[in-house]
Amino acid sequence: MEIRPDITIAQATKMEPIADIAGKLGVPDRHLEPYGKYKAKIDYNYLNELDGRADGKLVLVTAITPTTMGEGKTTTTVGLADGLNRIGKNVITALREPSLGPVFGVKGGAAGGGYAQVVPMEDINLHFTGDFHAIGAANNLLAAMLDNHIYQGNRLGIDPRRITWRRCVDMNDRQLRFAVDGLGGKANGMPREDAWDITVASEIMAILCLARDINDLKKRLAAVVVGYTCGSARESRPVTAGELNAAGAMTALLRDALKPNLVQTLEHTPALIHGGPFGNIAHGCNSIIATKMALKLADYTVTEAGFGADLGAEKFLDIKCRFAGLRPHAVVIVATVRALKHHGGAGKDALAREDLAALERGIPNLTQHIENITGVYGLPVVVAINAFPHDTKAELDLVEKKCREHGVNAALSEVWAKGGAGGEALAREVVRLADTPSEFRFCYDSALPIREKIEAIASRIYRAGRVTFLPQALEQIAAFERQGYGAMPICVAKTQYSFSDDPTLRGASAGHTLTVRSLRISAGAGFIVALTGDIMTMPGLPPVPAAENIDVDGAGRISGLF
Repeated sequence: MEIRPDITIAQATKMEPIADIAGKLGVPDRHLEPYGKYKAKIDYNYLNELDGRADGKLVLVTAITPTTMGEGKTTTTVGLADGLNRIGKNVITALREPSLGPVFGVKGGAAGGGYAQVVPMEDINLHFTGDFHAIGAANNLLAAMLDNHIYQGNRLGIDPRRITWRRCVDMNDRQLRFAVDGLGGKANGMPREDAWDITVASEIMAILCLARDINDLKKRLAAVVVGYTCGSARESRPVTAGELNAAGAMTALLRDALKPNLVQTLEHTPALIHGGPFGNIAHGCNSIIATKMALKLADYTVTEAGFGADLGAEKFLDIKCRFAGLRPHAVVIVATVRALKHHGGAGKDALAREDLAALERGIPNLTQHIENITGVYGLPVVVAINAFPHDTKAELDLVEKKCREHGVNAALSEVWAKGGAGGEALAREVVRLADTPSEFRFCYDSALPIREKIEAIASRIYRAGRVTFLPQALEQIAAFERQGYGAMPICVAKTQYSFSDDPTLRGASAGHTLTVRSLRISAGAGFIVALTGDIMTMPGLPPVPAAENIDVDGAGRISGLF
């Protein structure tokens, strides 16, 4: 079989005009805002007109603990939507927008792969409709207004040593993790330590994705904590963006970014792509507005959550579903034979060879994710085995056998090579599961103390034996609870490569110690971020960035993007 680059497949596709895609959904012209021929925004006010319409069924696609090779979660999500479309179902896929950091780094784009992609692939991966630029601008406007407030007299008595708001840029740039700015004399501001996050880790990204409407967006922006006043730990108080009178201007920058983006798959299935918080350092889900709109417009909405089920699915279920009142009807866990062999100890150079012993050692990683979704959350599961040419029948049979032993079915997914046709078996099992009664429940009660919520996630989802809180984390927990933030859900920032906070600990690790080094309050988003292990909120580029292979020819045709 000829292996064609993703971008070549995408560029060879004849897309339908975006007005025709919108027409399939019944979106009126007055609510459609075209961005060229093949992408558009849908006005969020359209949701008000859909309020009386019943919701369709929600399908969440998640995955086993990923490897650096990638397991094809977005590819499976897109292929499943096309598969549902092929068996006669009215379906929308609702995805996150890619960040430029991974696009130019090591991961590449996030538009799917092979014959299961969303298009226009280059636009989606590069700038798209400008949402991330708007988020970065709103974030950095708040930073500029904060520093200007201090420079102009500091009426609120903000302690420059206790500023918590960071600037951001949508790029992997380790040089900006920590910096000193305001140098060069009095006219250039107040010298202080500063820091940058990648845009997808910004609280503004989380707020955009969790806001119900523009009024809720503005309210959340006003609640953002930027720092603390002078005084002792007990005497000082948090200072918010609302007190800096920044919320209105930030909302103005985000007005259009709040509108979901409409595109299509290679097989012309409608796709809403909106928002893009990372799954390992943020809450990893697309916007509530896009998901709710999809549920009103289609009988099935297929969405995904970032990285493995211990990260993206946990945050989708415990944060997004809690805030939005959502309940998935079925969960798909994507697995690959090669990743399971890697979790079983096989080296990357040996993954193309049959190795049933390594596969059997690695399968507990999959079954632990299954147990979490079915046992902790009470949701029905199907395993999608993302097929590769070197998978043997014996290996595939072993995975299916182990899945059946845990009470779930496995379906071979060949969407990368065959598009929607390769996803029909998975689609039929999803339809069956979605009609299965289930009783969804959260991992923890948000009313619990902060420490107990973190311990619940660590023990029930990560299978940790204990949680160690460093002194700074304990001080922050006490402060947040004293300030009235204790009832918020938890967003754990953790490596994606392990159930633990150690990226080298593969497989189904259990009994390990999770170390919480510090916490951040995201009062506008409505959750508390717990930073574990060595996780960073500003990634760096690898030795050979993907950017080195991206080019444009004289006709403006992009190459090297994947």
